[in-house]
Amino acid sequence: MHFNKVTILGVGLIGASFALAMKKQGLCGVIIGHGRNPENLQRAQERGIIDSFDLDPARACIDSDLIVLATPVGSFFDITKKIRDSLKRNTIITDVGSVKGNLVHTMDFLMPEEIFFVGGHPIAGNDRSGIDRASAELFTGTKCILTPSEKTEKKAFDKIVSLWESFGSVILRLDPGEHDRIYAAVSHLPHLLAYMMVNTVADINAAYFGFSGTGFLDTTRIASSHSELWRDICILNKENVIASAEVFKQNLDRAVQYLRAVDSESLEREFRKARTLREGIGQN
Repeated sequence: MHFNKVTILGVGLIGASFALAMKKQGLCGVIIGHGRNPENLQRAQERGIIDSFDLDPARACIDSDLIVLATPVGSFFDITKKIRDSLKRNTIITDVGSVKGNLVHTMDFLMPEEIFFVGGHPIAGNDRSGIDRASAELFTGTKCILTPSEKTEKKAFDKIVSLWESFGSVILRLDPGEHDRIYAAVSHLPHLLAYMMVNTVADINAAYFGFSGTGFLDTTRIASSHSELWRDICILNKENVIASAEVFKQNLDRAVQYLRAVDSESLEREFRKARTLREGIGQN
């Protein structure tokens, strides 16, 4: 498997790490970058992450065999409309976004004839964005969720599977809708809560931040994540995020009731249940 020309649309942490992993594995000829910040693209080129860049996404995609959407998910549709007339036959478009569901089906609809979309979501990265933390090993030993639809072309899907496996990722296949239900609960809602938890302390008294310890910092670490990225994720998966938030509210309301009633036994039972569940994560 080899791609003569690869275009990375969005050269941030994940896009840059994808490029470095491809180069390390010898899977590509040249890699072209595109983004909104020419200074960032210039630095990426100087560091050997990409070979060149173009501020016009359509020009960046001319003659590409593989195009990777690594921008915030809210821009996918607009970018796809801009590049679709520049694509050659049998080009594969994939993504690294945290939302699938209706996004996958819309992307399928936007694909020209003989252009193939494969939805992907590497479970990798950290709360800090940017190429300074990019690494060819970022995906090693991590999960990568692929979300084919009924329109996904098998050969294109198999190539994307092989690509992620070459990075050292463990491939899981999910229905796009199931993907969004799962990640609303285990990723999107926790990010929303982390942001709101920080804002809550600020609303009480911002001076309290000066007294915080590792517990607060650990709990709210992901509130340092890219705000535009997570805005788009929460909006595009809003139904599932809202549903998960309602369940959270029920649990929180129950805990508040125990506090008001000074029901220490019930409160401890909830804590003990959560501790057992938390310690079991990753054990199976």
